Amino acid sequence: MLSDIEIAESCKLKDIRLIAQKLGLGEDELEPYGRYKAKINVKQFSPKAKLILVTAINPTAAGEGKTTVSIGLADGMARLGKKVCLALREPSLGPVFGVKGGAAGGGYAQVLPMADINLHFTGDLHAITSANNLLCAMLDNHIFRGNALDIRKVYFHRCMDMNDRALRDITISCKAGKMKGCADYERKESFEITAASEVMAVLCLARDLADLKERLGNIVVGVNSRGQYVYARQLNAQGAMATLLKDALSPNLVQTLEGTPAFIHGGPFANIAHGCNSVRATYAAMTYADYAVTEAGFGADLGAEKFLDAKCRIAGIAPDCVVVVATVKALKLHGGADKNNLSACDIPALKAGLPNLLKHVENMKTVYSRPVVVAMNRFATDTEEEIQTVMSACREAGAEAVFTDVFLKGGEGGMQLAEAVIAACQKSAPLTYAYDLKADVKTKIADIVTKVYGGEGVTYSETAEQALREIEGNGIEGLPVIIAKTQYSLSDDAKKLARPTGFTVNVRDIIYKGGAGFIVAVAGDIMLMPGLGKVPCAEKIDISADGVITGLS
Repeated sequence: MLSDIEIAESCKLKDIRLIAQKLGLGEDELEPYGRYKAKINVKQFSPKAKLILVTAINPTAAGEGKTTVSIGLADGMARLGKKVCLALREPSLGPVFGVKGGAAGGGYAQVLPMADINLHFTGDLHAITSANNLLCAMLDNHIFRGNALDIRKVYFHRCMDMNDRALRDITISCKAGKMKGCADYERKESFEITAASEVMAVLCLARDLADLKERLGNIVVGVNSRGQYVYARQLNAQGAMATLLKDALSPNLVQTLEGTPAFIHGGPFANIAHGCNSVRATYAAMTYADYAVTEAGFGADLGAEKFLDAKCRIAGIAPDCVVVVATVKALKLHGGADKNNLSACDIPALKAGLPNLLKHVENMKTVYSRPVVVAMNRFATDTEEEIQTVMSACREAGAEAVFTDVFLKGGEGGMQLAEAVIAACQKSAPLTYAYDLKADVKTKIADIVTKVYGGEGVTYSETAEQALREIEGNGIEGLPVIIAKTQYSLSDDAKKLARPTGFTVNVRDIIYKGGAGFIVAVAGDIMLMPGLGKVPCAEKIDISADGVITGLS
C-alpha cells in the first residue's frame, strides 16, 4: 500500500488554469503560485450553491477521516456530473510536525499539491503570524515610550505556527537606558499557536479588505486604569496589518487527485478557535459551483456548533445538509474497547460507543433543523454485524448511514454517499440555533452546554466572572460565543467518552475578541499553545538529496 505522499507524488496534476476553467474563472482572475496553485482575485461573490457541512463524532486515536470524506464526497459528486467545489482549511505546521503529519486528506482522497499545502503553501499563515506580531511589537513599543493610552493590562499575545510549550509562559523586558521619555519595562507574556490567533479569526471572517481593516482595528489589545478597552486602532496598527494580509485575504485554489476544484483558505482550530475555513473561500465555492462541500474542525459539538451558531450568522449562510463522519473502530473506542484490539468484532463496545454518534446526529436534526447523513469510513475489518448495527441505530435516529471507501477508491468510493447527500439537500428547512444572539453571555454558554453537549450546567472561576463584568462594563453584547474545550469529549473532561450525562462545564476564563466579533469561553484544561508529543511526526519527516519528501501523511 502506497503512503499518502507517494500517492500524491505519483499523480499527474492539471494546470491550475484548467481547474479554474471548471469554475468559470478566467486567467485575469487568477494569481498563479507556480503551475498547480493560485489565489483568486475576485472582489464580489454571489453565493448560490447548495452548501454541505462535513463534521464528525468526538475524535479518537483511531481517527475518523473528516477531510478525507469531504474530498471523496466532492469527487463522488463530480463523478455524478455535478458542478462541485470544496472549501477547506489550511493545515497548521503545529499538527503537521506534531500529531497528524499532514492534513490534506488521505489515500486516494487528497488535495494537491499535498506537500505544498501541508507546509508553507502560499504563505497565508506566515502573513497572519507577522501581522499578529507586528501589533504586539507596536503595543509594547507604545508602553515602553511613555504609555500615553494608559494601558495597565495587556490582553493580546504573540503567536507562532508551531507547537512549542516553552512559549506558554515567558518574560519580555526592555531597558530604557538613556532614552528620554522611556522607562524600563518588563512583563509576563505567552504565545498562542497561529491557528488560535485572533488575526486568524479576523482573516477568516472578513468579507473584503475594508471589513478586514475594520476588524483589525477592533482587536482589543488591553485595558486602561479605568477598565476601558484599548483597541488596535488606537495604536494606528490596522493599516500596516492589513497591508501584510492583503495577499493572504484571497482564497487559494487547488485540486483533488481527481481534478475537483478546491479552495483552501484559513486554518483556525475548532477546540481553541472557531474551526472553519474563511468566509471568502466558502463564498467562492458557493458562487462558482452548484454544490459546495466544506468542513468544520473536530467533533460536531465544536466545529459544527461554531459553524452554525457563529459563522452562519456572520456570513449569512446555512448548510443544506450536514454529514457526520465516524468509523466503527472509533465508536468502539468510545465504548471502552481495547485500543490494541479494535479489529476484533465487539458489538457490546460498539453499542456502548454509538450514543456519541447519535447525540451529534440528534443535535444537527433537533437543535439546528438540518438534514443529516452519516458517513462511515469503512475498514476491511468492519464485520457485517457491526455494519448492520450502525445502520440500524442511525435509521432509528432518522439519519441514513452510508459506508464509504473513499480512502481506497477516491470518488468512486464516495458516489453512494454523494447520492444520499444530494437527496438530503432537497429537504432543507430554515436554520435554527442553539441560543438567542440577544441573550446574555451566561445564557448562551448554558444553552450550548445543555442543548449541544448534554450537560447539566456551568460553573465559573473568579477570573471568568471578573472578565464578564469587564465585558459588560464596556457595553459589549449581542455577540456569538465560542467555547474552547477538549475535542475528545462532549464534556470538558477528555476522559468522559461516548455520551456522558450529569456533568457541569467549568469556565475558567472569558475573552472578548473585538476584531473577530465573538466572545471566547475557555473551559477545562485547554491550552492555546499546544505542545509536541514524546515522538512528534517531525522525527519521521525527511527530504532526500534530490528533493523527495517522505513522512508526510
